[in-house]
Amino acid sequence: MTDSQTTVRVRFAPSPTGFPHVGNIRTALFNWLFARHCGGRFILRIEDTDTARRVEGAVEAIVDGLEWMGLDWDEGPIFQSDRLDLYRREAEALVRNGFAYYCFCSPERLEQVRQEQSLRHVPPRYDGHCRGLSKDEVASRLAAAEAGVIRFKTPTEGETVFQDLIRGQVSFSNSTLNDYVLMKSDGYPTYHLANVVDDHYMEITHIMRADEWISSTPLHAMLYQSFGWQPPVFAHLPMILGPDKSKLSKRHGATTIIEYREKGYLPEAVVNFLSLLGWSLDDKTELLSRADLVANFTLERVGKTAAVFDIPKLDWMNGMYIRALEPVEFARRALPFLERDLPATMPRPLDFEYVCQVTRLVQERTRLLSELGETCSFFFSEDLSYPASQLLVKGLDATAARALLERVISAVGEAPLWRVPQLEASIRPLGEEPGMSTKVVFGVVRVAITGRSAAPPLFETMEVLGPERCLRRLRAALALLASLPQEQAH
Repeated sequence: MTDSQTTVRVRFAPSPTGFPHVGNIRTALFNWLFARHCGGRFILRIEDTDTARRVEGAVEAIVDGLEWMGLDWDEGPIFQSDRLDLYRREAEALVRNGFAYYCFCSPERLEQVRQEQSLRHVPPRYDGHCRGLSKDEVASRLAAAEAGVIRFKTPTEGETVFQDLIRGQVSFSNSTLNDYVLMKSDGYPTYHLANVVDDHYMEITHIMRADEWISSTPLHAMLYQSFGWQPPVFAHLPMILGPDKSKLSKRHGATTIIEYREKGYLPEAVVNFLSLLGWSLDDKTELLSRADLVANFTLERVGKTAAVFDIPKLDWMNGMYIRALEPVEFARRALPFLERDLPATMPRPLDFEYVCQVTRLVQERTRLLSELGETCSFFFSEDLSYPASQLLVKGLDATAARALLERVISAVGEAPLWRVPQLEASIRPLGEEPGMSTKVVFGVVRVAITGRSAAPPLFETMEVLGPERCLRRLRAALALLASLPQEQAH
C-alpha cells in the first residue's frame, strides 16, 4: 500500500487489562525497531475500551516498561476512550451503507443459542436473528431506548483473503466467521472496530502484532473494504513458546517486563534477547547492540517459526552485558539493588565510592543485579555469622586452625601497607611451610573475613574491607574456634 515516499507509521497498542509481559514488549520492540530502521514514526496507543477488564496501574506499567527498555514513542499515548464519538460515527456509517446492523438480542437469548449450538456440536456463533430487522423496527426500538449493539454483517459465502508479509496469502471461509459486535450497548466500541478506525485515521502503514491475532484479521480486512479504505500491510509475528514447546506461560518465565527489571536484568540485554525471538541477523550472531539492531532490522528477516523463550540464554546474555559495562557504570546500576536488598540493619545510604570498590570485585561473576545483595553482604556487615566448623578447611583441626590464624594476624599486622601485594607477601609464605598449603591457608582466612568458602579474590577483598574490619574478623574467628567442643579441637 505504500510507495517509497510514504513515511512508515507503526503503533504499539496495548490494552490496560493487565501488566505488559514479554510477548507484549516483543511486539513493541519489533515495531520500534522497524520505525527507527525506516526513519518512521512509532505511536503509542492505549486500547482502553474494555472498561470491565481495566486493571488499576496498567497504563503506568506500560509506560514504565517502555521507558525502561528505551522504546521512545513519537506520538501518544493516545487513549481510545477519548475518541468514542469517532467510533460511533463510523459504526453508524456502516449501518447506513448496509454493512452492519443493530442487534437487540438479550444476553439470555444469546446464551440459549450458545447452549443449543453446543448440543448440536457446532461452533458457537451468532444466528443472525436481528440481521433482517426493518429500518422502521430498528428506529422504533432505538426510540424506545432499547439496549442494542451494532454487529458487522459478515458475508455468508465465499472467502476473505488477505496478504501477510510473513505468512504470505491467508484465506478464511466466511462460513466460519461470525457477525461480530462492533459497538457495545454501553456506547464503547469493541477492539475490532476501534482498532481499524484508529489505524486508518492515524495513517498506520504496517500492522505488526502477535500471531494470535491472525484470526481477527479477516474481519479487519472486511471492515477496510466496507469503509472503502486502503488496509495497512499486515505482518503477524511468530509465537513465543516455552522450552517445552508449549504456549509461553508464567512457569516459563513469562512474567511482566517490570519483574525482569526488578530481578536485575539490564534493559540492553532484554532488548537484545527479545529481538532474537523471531528475528535474526544470521545463523550465528547473538550479541547485538541497539544500534546494530536498528541498522539491520527488516521484516524480511522475521521468521514464521515459533521462537523459544530460553531463560538460561537470557541469563547468559545479561552476564555478558554486565561484564561489558564500565566499572563505574556497573556500580551505578548496582547501587539501587544493594540499597534495596542488603539487610535493613546495614546503614544507609551506601557510600558510592566504597560501592565502586566492592562491585569491581564481583562484576565478572555477576549474572543478575539482584544477586548482589547476597553476594556482597559481607562487605557491608559489621559482624559475620557462620559455624565454627567452616573454619576447619581440608580436615584442619581447631588447634591447628587457631595457630594458623594467630600467625596470620601477626603477619598482616607487620605488613608495611594494607595493599594486595603486601598482604599476599605476608600470608602466602605460611602456605608454603611443611605440612601446609596455600589452599588451606587461603581457605581459612577467606572464611574468617567473609564467612564464606567462596568469595571474590582474597587479597583484593581484604584490601577493600580494610585492616580494622579484617583484624576484628580474624580475632572473632579465633574466639569462635575456642567455642568448639573439645573432641572437635583435635
